[in-house]
This record gives sequence, structure tokens and C-alpha cells, in this order.
Amino acid sequence: MSFVPERVRAESVALAALAAPLVLTNLGHMALALVDVAIVGRLGEVEIAAAGLGNAIFFVIAIFGMGVLLGLDPLIAQALGAGEGRTARRLLWQGLWLAFGLTVPLSMLVLGVASQLGHVGIDASLVDPTRTYLLARLPSLLPFLALFAVRSYVQARGRGRVLFVAVVLANVVNVPVAYALSFGHPALGIPRLGIAGAGLATTVATLVQLAAAAAPLSVLECPAGPEPLRALDRALLSRVLGIGRPIGVQLVIEAGSFSLVTYLVEGFGTEVLGGHQVALTLVSVTFQVAVGVGAATSVRVGQAIGRGDAEATRRAGFVGIALGGAGMVLGALTFLTVPEPLAFLITDQVGVVEAAVPLIFVAGCFQFSDGVQTIAQGALRGAGDTRWPLAINLVGHYVIGLPLGAGLAWGARMGAPGLWWGLAIGLSFVAVATTARFARLSATAIARR
Repeated sequence: MSFVPERVRAESVALAALAAPLVLTNLGHMALALVDVAIVGRLGEVEIAAAGLGNAIFFVIAIFGMGVLLGLDPLIAQALGAGEGRTARRLLWQGLWLAFGLTVPLSMLVLGVASQLGHVGIDASLVDPTRTYLLARLPSLLPFLALFAVRSYVQARGRGRVLFVAVVLANVVNVPVAYALSFGHPALGIPRLGIAGAGLATTVATLVQLAAAAAPLSVLECPAGPEPLRALDRALLSRVLGIGRPIGVQLVIEAGSFSLVTYLVEGFGTEVLGGHQVALTLVSVTFQVAVGVGAATSVRVGQAIGRGDAEATRRAGFVGIALGGAGMVLGALTFLTVPEPLAFLITDQVGVVEAAVPLIFVAGCFQFSDGVQTIAQGALRGAGDTRWPLAINLVGHYVIGLPLGAGLAWGARMGAPGLWWGLAIGLSFVAVATTARFARLSATAIARR
């Protein structure tokens, strides 16, 4: 006799089927990043520290555009749940137009930051390699944003395997290209580009991934209708922006807190910064599991709202939170038991590994909270509720986490681990608050956005 209600079991199966390829896709994204870090890690301490700083800067800027495009998630899922397939396809095109529009100002921001690296107090040895990496990575911004528009539509159509195949192809391309560009390949006439090679390889891989993910769109059926599919629609675009802008700001707040910690850690030396980057890379791997489950939860919640099924809406959210949280416990156990071997997977620099081990331990302690807060926010995103998560993240990271982390790092003389403990406490607050918000919101029927 099963103690799990039939509807909960059915939701778990449906959610797992949708989440599995999305999780694998996200892990594939991390494999791209891991190849870059692993290759750069063999170039030296300065290079791995510069790549970590460059990644942090690029990501905190690009993530705003990514967040805005996540405004497509609830709208496309709810449209498909309501049987409005043509509206869903039109929303995809609004996302692509939006990706083009966002690329220009965000690219200008990356260039502006790159030009000012020598004036913000970072170690002089890191300025040139960090700028080099940023400029090499910049061409990947447009395909990166366009990929998120395609992803929103494809995952809502239940075609997550397409995204997985696309990221596998990207990885197949990235490994030899990253190695050849970073270390050179005389037989092919490719010069040694060092840290720039890793950034350029990521651009090539992102283009391959976008092409593969978008290829099946032509065979996905779309109902006929009078509205043009590809034309810019201000009403639809306004709906995407209304939901997506708070998500973009929220993601900048969260990623910005990690990037600010990266900046603060730089003051403890290049080895500690390298260790921070190693630990952050490992955390990002497990985080992709939560992101995948959160995306699937967003789709399931959105589709239930589109059908007008309040009970299924609540069930989808809590099943996602439970399954994702359980998965993150496995990551926590791994971090807590074998931190040093994990660090050596990323770099062979002994000093960097020694600096990374205590940070990996802290990461193990906040894995569950990080997973729960990510999935709870996915459930809220599926409901179109994006302003409350923005406020919760602002309080959790900037009122609680960062001030407390700074106090532990310098006041209690804990150094970099103190900053990470602040992150852990901030994430725990966000996890509790976002879960409580979804519980309250889903207690009654949620109106479609």
C-alpha cells in the first residue's frame, strides 16, 4: 500500500519527466563552463582568478537580460495550458525581438566595465587578463539571450530533449575548440590565445547550441490565426516586460551578491580568489539541478493556472519544492565528504585547492536552502508573481547575508569562509520566505497573467 496519494505520485512522475532533460541541459551548460575553468586553471593562478572575475562580471550583466526573458515562462506555459498555441508561438517571437533589443545596452555595459577595471581597486595583475576574457566572451551575449527565448517555448512544449541534444552538441564542439584556442594548434595554424581562447570557444559553442535548439521549431505545429507570428506586438511585449523586469532585477540582486563576494575575496589574495572560483564552480554545478527542477515546476504551475485548476497549481509547486530539495541533499553530502578531490577536478594548483576546501564545506551546508529557494521562485514565476521574490531577495542578500558575511569575514576574522557563511544565511532566509509566499498565494485560485 502506497502512502503517497495518487495525484501527488502522478504529478511527481510528470514533473520528473519534464525536469530530467532540463537538469541535464543545465549540467551541460555547466560542462561548458567547467571546460573553460579547467583549461584556464592549467594556465596559472592569475589566469584562473581573472577568468573567475571576468565570469562574475559578465554573468551579473547578462543575467538581467536572462531574467527579463524568463518573463516568457509563465505566459507561454499558461497560454499552452489554455489551448492557445498560436499565442505561445507569438510570445516566442516577442522574446527573440527582446533578446536583440537587450543585447545593445548590455554589451555597452560590459565594454564600459571592462574599460574601468584598472580604476576599481582590483589587483593590477588581474586587470589585463580579466579585460581580455570579457572582450572575448562578449560576442556570446546575443546567442545566449536568444537561447533563453527558445528555451522557454521548447520546454513548455515538453520538448526538453531537444535542449539536451543542443547542449551535448555544444560540448562536443567546445572541448577541442577551447583547447586549441587556449594552447594553440600549430598544425592547423591556430596561435596560442591563452585566456581569450576559452572565451571565444564559449561563443562558438553558444552559437552551435542556439542553432540546434531552434532547428526543430519549424516542425512544431502552430494553429492558424489572423495575427502575424513574427511581428513585434507591443501588447504581448508589455506583458513579457511586466513579468520579466522584476525577475531580471531579482537575478541581478542574487548574482550580484555572489559577484560582490568575489570582488571582496580578491582582497585576500589570488590563491584565495582562485579557491573561491573553484568552490563557486562546484556550487554552480549542483545549482543547475535546482534550476532545472525550478523551470519544470514553473511550467507545471503555469499550465495548471492556464487550465484553471487551483488544486493542481498548488500540488505542482510543492511537489517541485520537495523533489528538488531532496536532490540537493545529495549534493550537500558530496561537498561535505570529499571537498579536496572535488577541488582537484577543477585545478592542479595546490594553494588554490587549500583555499577552496573550507568554502566547499560551507557550500555543502547551504545546498538545501539554495535548492528550495530556487524552486520556490520557479513556482512563483509560473504563477506570474515576480515582485514579491524581488523584495525577498533584496532583504535576504543585502540586508541579511552580505552585512553578516562582512562582519564574520573581518569582524570575526574568518576571512573568505565568513563571507560564504553570510551567503548561506541569506539564502536560507530567501528559501523560507519564498516557500511561505507560494503557500499563501496558492491557497486560493491564481488568476492567469
